[in-house]
Parts: sequence; structure tokens; C-alpha cells
Amino acid sequence: MIAVDVGGTFTDVVALRDGKIRTAKVSTDYTDVTRPVLEGAALLGVAGASVFNHASTHGLNAVITRDVPKIGFLATEGHRDILDMGRVWRPAEAILDPGWRRSFGDAARPLVPRYLRRGIRERLTATGDVLFELDEAQARAELEVLRGCGVTGVAICLINAYVNPAHELRLRDLVREVLGDVPCSLSSEVSPLAKEYARASTTVVDALMKLIYADYTARLEKGLAELGFTGQLNFADCAATLVPSHRAMEQPFRIVFSGPAAGTVASAHFGSLIGERHLLCADVGGTSCDISVVTGGEPFVDTTFELEHDLVVNALANDVSAIGAGGGSLVTIGQTGEIQVGPGSAGSTPGPACYGRGGAQPTTTDTCLLIGILDPGTFADGELTLDPELARQAFENLDSEFSLAQRVRYAYEMAVHNIAEGVFNVAIKNGVDPRDYTLIAYGAAGPMLLPAAMDAVHCKQVVVPPNPGLFSALGLLSADQVFTVNRSAYTVLTPDAAERIDGLFAEMEEQLRERLTPDVAVTFERSYDGHLVGQSWDTPFVPVPAGTLDEPAVAAMIASFHDTYQERSGNRFETVPVEGVTFRVRAVLDTPKVEYPELPARAADEPLQPVRTATLRYLGEGAEDQEAPVYDRTALRAGDEFDGPAIVHEGLSTTHVGAGQHLVVGRYGELVIRKK
Repeated sequence: MIAVDVGGTFTDVVALRDGKIRTAKVSTDYTDVTRPVLEGAALLGVAGASVFNHASTHGLNAVITRDVPKIGFLATEGHRDILDMGRVWRPAEAILDPGWRRSFGDAARPLVPRYLRRGIRERLTATGDVLFELDEAQARAELEVLRGCGVTGVAICLINAYVNPAHELRLRDLVREVLGDVPCSLSSEVSPLAKEYARASTTVVDALMKLIYADYTARLEKGLAELGFTGQLNFADCAATLVPSHRAMEQPFRIVFSGPAAGTVASAHFGSLIGERHLLCADVGGTSCDISVVTGGEPFVDTTFELEHDLVVNALANDVSAIGAGGGSLVTIGQTGEIQVGPGSAGSTPGPACYGRGGAQPTTTDTCLLIGILDPGTFADGELTLDPELARQAFENLDSEFSLAQRVRYAYEMAVHNIAEGVFNVAIKNGVDPRDYTLIAYGAAGPMLLPAAMDAVHCKQVVVPPNPGLFSALGLLSADQVFTVNRSAYTVLTPDAAERIDGLFAEMEEQLRERLTPDVAVTFERSYDGHLVGQSWDTPFVPVPAGTLDEPAVAAMIASFHDTYQERSGNRFETVPVEGVTFRVRAVLDTPKVEYPELPARAADEPLQPVRTATLRYLGEGAEDQEAPVYDRTALRAGDEFDGPAIVHEGLSTTHVGAGQHLVVGRYGELVIRKK
């Protein structure tokens, strides 16, 4: 099995063969994103692999940078500006800013400019009845405008089409007559859910992803075939569940944000192995820190997520919060002379100053190199030699009155503080007590910075899993293959609604069975999103009983709603009727998962020995230099333990154990760090 995670700085590739995990890390190439994927696959060998699981930020980066194809948008007449209006929400930091504008609106960088958004004369009622028939002559005229503008795809979102798709289906026929065989996304197929704006934005993203990923997928499949790969290519979706590539291309909006979610799944899987089911997960890479929560062994999943503020996608997604803090975070001087770290990043080009690739500004990597945490000769498995003198020059060139020692120390403390604040805020947002949670430190820079954040986060311990630099990619070998169907149908849960709800679930399950290979082992999971009658916002993922839904089953659905509502809000209102809004079925296939080999215990005649001693500087105001033993992680054995300050080095990551901390090696080679 092989998995690849295409990140903003590096492309991580892992292979599981004969019970052994092999890894490769290649710099991401934005000019040809498939190149590092195929290069990593060639290094590990894909011939004979049964699966190739893929996660990428390729589509996300295209949306953020607005490097997107030209598409048209068809809406019910009078609603062409729905994309520009959004939900009329402001972020908290912009509530009092009169000059604030949405990043995706016509005043800034629209995904679809207004002249490509066309109104179509038609109207359906909320019950799906036809109020105004589709004006086909007017629709053809609007499509001729789009043809003259050279659009390469079309997104269609008509009012109430999620109840009755007839007008959207006919419009697709007209698109093919006028524009030819261009990709066309219908909201009734992409996201047949209530709430018009979220349905519209999801449909637009789907149309864009069809165009962006079509060529990418074709080149990837061709390149893998040339390397001898004959297995199944899977794409990970936003919840890090796997979908065969040809199925993923049917609704590619689901894969737009797949990379960060994989680390959460990897953490949940590994946490179950070591008996830790409550986790704070922090993936610190070169550009950002992605933070998520696992409670009771399960990631927190949302029914929607945002690519940018108020740019909504209706897809099940692991709740991941990103902050601009990583190894490449730039160290700068603020307006009042203070040291700042991030959110800007040096990226992979030119990279930190110590890379010697032309970077002139210091970064967190330069900071840790000058402190002595990083070894200049063994960084990135020895493939890159760091230059401490270039790092020193970058810090000295800062326009600051601080001494060099103060600049480096403050930069380190700010980097740690930014990450600790981000992790703590996510814990509070999810209503969990971090003292009951284990902090999983992964990403190339996570083990280097997160142990120092332990006191500020107030977690019970920090765990560094095996292969932390490629842990998110390992998550793709820990994921299930899942197919999901959901549909909105406003239904007050009463005994006489049982037949309608049962028919809806039976129809969705039959739709899923048509996608699956006959006789495949599959588990169907039902749930619904509902609210108390009169509420605007839904409580998601309320469990639904299996089998035929009769009156007792509807009563069980109502009881489950009140239990879920109380768990999420702390309140219970059993006298208020419950209304189901969105009904959902997930088909979960039994999928092989990565197994971590157990580490042997140390033999009596094999004492634990450091490979060298490092001198750590600048850690504390006026503090003396610290002598820290450096251990090779491959030489550690289960049960080994030692006190900090100490450093554990491995090919693609470095763990810093601070003074006053104690490290114990677990049964799978995990590094467990606690306060002494």
C-alpha cells in the first residue's frame, strides 16, 4: 500500500510493504504538482502495490490563489448575485471595519465574475411544484452569451432544485446543445440540500474542481501506469475517507481539502493502539499548523467547511483549524519594534535563510538551528545541509534594538506561544478540557516545537508518533473507503412521517448499492440533521435506527435528537417537536489499515548511549548554555527513558525534550513526554 500527501512545502510519500514502513519526502512543485508525486512513488516503487491513496491541496491552492478556470453560473432570475452576497456574515475581527470586503466578492476576487453569472427565467415552489415554467428560449440566449465569453464549464443552481431537479436537468441538456460537452455541475446532484447559498457555492467549487482535477488525474494515472502501478487509485475526501478516483471525479468538491484531515485520522488510529482516545492533534509543517480534536476515538466532523471566510462547501469534513505557524514562519519586526513570527512563510522557495537558496529573512527553522536543536549536517535525512552563518546574518539584518541572543530567544518563544495559543483555542472551542487530552505532535516541525508548548496548552502529555514528518500520509493508510449520500427533506417527526422517511433512506441506500461492487462487505450508517421546530440551525449527525423505519423507530429518532442536542448545547426541550432537515447514509467498506510494528525492549548488554552532545543556547533570559545528549531514534527501544534537556534525531524530524521534562519510549516506538 502506498499513500501520498501533497502539502504546501513538501510532498510526503509512504509505503507499507511486508509489514515495513518506508518513506520519502519531495519538495512540492507548483508548476507541475504531479512531478513530486510520481518522483516519490518511483523512489518507493509502486509496481505491485494494491492501492495508491492520494490527498492533496492542489484544488484548495487554486481557489485561494484564484488560479481557476473560467466558468459560467446559472441561477434563477433575480438570484445571480447570491455568490456575491454570501451569508452576509463578517468575521469577528472585521465587525467594526467599514472597509472590509469579502475576498471572493465582486469587490475583490470573485470565483465567477458577475458578467458570467446569468439569470434564468423559471421558478419552483418550496414543495417542488412549478410556479413558472423554464423559459428555454431565454436560457439559450444566456448560454450564447457564455459561449461568446469562452467559458469552459458551467455551474447551475436554481431555487428549490433540491426538491425538484427537473429544470436543472433540462438546463444541462441546453448547455450541451449550446456549449458542447463541457463539465456541468447541478446543485440537485452535487448538494441536494436546503439553504441556497451553501448549495450554490458548493456547486461552483465542484465545477471548478472538475476542470482542475481532470487533467491532473489523467496525468497522475498515466504516470503511475508508466511506473508499473496496476492497483486502485483512491482520493481522500475532506473527512479523510477514501473514494476510488473515478468516483471522486464525479463530485470532486469533496476532495478539495483532503490533506489536513488525514492527520486527524492517523492520530485517531494510532491513539486507539496506545490506549489514548482523547487527543489534541497538531500537524506543524513548513507553512502552517493544522489543529484538530479526537474525542472518544472519533474525529469531530462538520457537515460544511469554509475555504475562506463565508466561502462554504457542503461536504463532510474533519474539523481542522489552521494557523500560520510552521518551520518556515518568517521572523519580522512589528511597528513598535516587537519580534513577530508568522503568519507569513518562506515556503519551499526560497525557504529559510539557512537553506542557502536566496532567502534573506529569518524563520523558525533558522531560530532552532541557532539554538542548537537542529543539526546542520543531518537535516532532512542529510539531503540538505543548513548554514548557521546565513541564519545568523538574517537575524542580524533585522531592524531591531535587541541583541542577537534576545532576537533568537524571543523568536523561539513567540513561535512556541503561537502554536500553544492555537491548540488551546481549538480545545476551548470544542468544549474540552486539555488536561484530559494527549497532544499528538507530528509534521516535520511538530516534535521540535510542541513539547515546549506543553505547559501553555495544559495537556497531560505530548506523544510523538513514529514517522512524524509523514504522519498525515500514514493517515491515508488508516482510513476507510466510504461513500456518502445525503438529501434535504423538511419533515416534522411524527408517527405518520415514518413511511416517507423509510422510503427516503431506502432510496439512498439503493443509490449507494449501485456504486458498489456486488457482494462487497459494507456497513450502512444512517443519521440525520434536525432542529427543534422554529430553529434556524441544525443539530447534525443524529443517529437513525437500521432496518424498516416504523412508528417506534421515529420515536427513537426523536429521543436520539434530544440526547444529541443536550450533549452539544447542554439543554433539552422534549416538549418541542423535532423537524428533520437533511437525511444521510454512509456506506463504509472494510479497508486494510496500516499496522505499526512493536519495538523490542532493550537487551541487558545494550546500554542506551547518545550519539553526541549538542549545546543549546538562548533558552531563557541570561540562562547558561545547556548540554543536551542527542539520541538516534532508530536506536531507541521500548521502555527507554531519560530526562531533558535532550534531543531525539530521526531522518525527517527532530524532537526537543526540554529541561524539566521526561521521555519514555512506548511499545510502538512512540515518544511519550511528560513533566517530571
